[in-house]
Amino acid sequence: MTNSVQYKGNDKLLFGIILGVLAFWLFAQTTLNINVDMAKDLGMETSMMNIAVSITSLFSGIFIVVFGGLADKIGRVKMVKYGFYFSIIGSLLVGLTPAGGASSPVLILGRIFQGLSGAAIMPASLALVKAYWDGTGRQRAISLWSMGSWGGSGFASLFGGLMVGVGWRYIFFAAAAISVIGLMMIQGTPESKAETTGNKKMDFAGIATFMLAMIALQLLVSKGSEFGWTSLIGIVLIVVTLIFTFLFFKIEKGKEGAFIDFKLFKNMTFTGATISNFMLNGTAGMLIVSLALLQVGGNLTAREAGMLTLGYAIAIMAFIRVGEKLLQRFGARKPMIWGSLIVGVSIILLMFTNVMTDTYKILAIISYTLFGLGLAFYATPSTDAALSNLPDSQAGAGSGIYKMASSLGAAFGVAISAGVFAALRVGENITWMEGVITFVGRQDNVVIRQAATIALAVNLLMIVLAIVSIVVTIPKSDGKSKK
Repeated sequence: MTNSVQYKGNDKLLFGIILGVLAFWLFAQTTLNINVDMAKDLGMETSMMNIAVSITSLFSGIFIVVFGGLADKIGRVKMVKYGFYFSIIGSLLVGLTPAGGASSPVLILGRIFQGLSGAAIMPASLALVKAYWDGTGRQRAISLWSMGSWGGSGFASLFGGLMVGVGWRYIFFAAAAISVIGLMMIQGTPESKAETTGNKKMDFAGIATFMLAMIALQLLVSKGSEFGWTSLIGIVLIVVTLIFTFLFFKIEKGKEGAFIDFKLFKNMTFTGATISNFMLNGTAGMLIVSLALLQVGGNLTAREAGMLTLGYAIAIMAFIRVGEKLLQRFGARKPMIWGSLIVGVSIILLMFTNVMTDTYKILAIISYTLFGLGLAFYATPSTDAALSNLPDSQAGAGSGIYKMASSLGAAFGVAISAGVFAALRVGENITWMEGVITFVGRQDNVVIRQAATIALAVNLLMIVLAIVSIVVTIPKSDGKSKK
């Protein structure tokens, strides 16, 4: 599996890799909180800023399978280095984005490079951990890697809020700096490649059609209300999405070496875990909506809003190992359902936008903590359900698709939630809601609060769909320890 059988991984390599993971999960994901300040400073429309927020996860999701397979062929160390190069370029582009008319293309390009960085570093770095560590050393390395990804995402909103007082641009300059440090720390690492049994060609047609379909759909979701769903641009985006989706399925069906192996979805447990994973990650949209509501409707600063998310970070770090224990005790099905239900409760708490700001802040603190707890319960059992039921020959492809579902779920969850919120907050008061819900306190922000409630309800629907997929596909089990 590796060109340097005798090489053993060390902390210099491990922490270098983790810096790359943090550049994506901690620094790049701060836009979930600081997007309001960024849009003001750059003079950007809300819908365009929403695209900039979600497009990073979109490109990470599209290319994570591609870069994972490419890393096996050209070398995992080389691919991690490419990831650092992408991160440096992307972070500098975002940090140096000029205000005014040129802001959109520069910012979008920078965010795309940040997404490509995550797609390159995540699968290649995990493959290096598997190649260069074993036994308890590998378990420690994976735990620290997981803390970088899960912990980074948990602290991203808080970190962004704390840094925005210094200047949001410095977040991305810091991301470029830690990427340079990480790149230096992995220098001299022997290359690692997979053992190849043939010259498998890259599925360029599948990748291209999938990418075009996803980008068209992302634009439609993010700016459809602004363009007009029945406008020429709206209709063109719908047609482009449908055409390239059809072409993708036609090209990939039964193709040897396909970008996405549809045979994997014959395994219902894998399919259910992947669908629920997509939906659970889609609830990241609750963060961008609730944090924007607190800033736009409640006049909180990004720092004040970010402080409310501290419980999310603490809960996910403290309880992620509990999810592992629940898996061993009860099997995958029950912890996945429990985690989803907890996330559902956290969303419901945020839907009480009719209360006073101080009350809503308390609800937000409880909600974000429950959100982290629910994800912690869900994460390990879901991953185990998805991958443990696949044969070894399909484990690599299955891992790639499962991780792709995570990134694409976050991308579309953020885009849909932010799109609904942006479309409704600029309209008139929703009269039927006023007849059902009494909005206390300020009345000049009622339409913003109504928009947030509906956008959060979309996230609640995602949870319902996730639970349905788990109940239908994940088999009942008494837990591994009892087998």
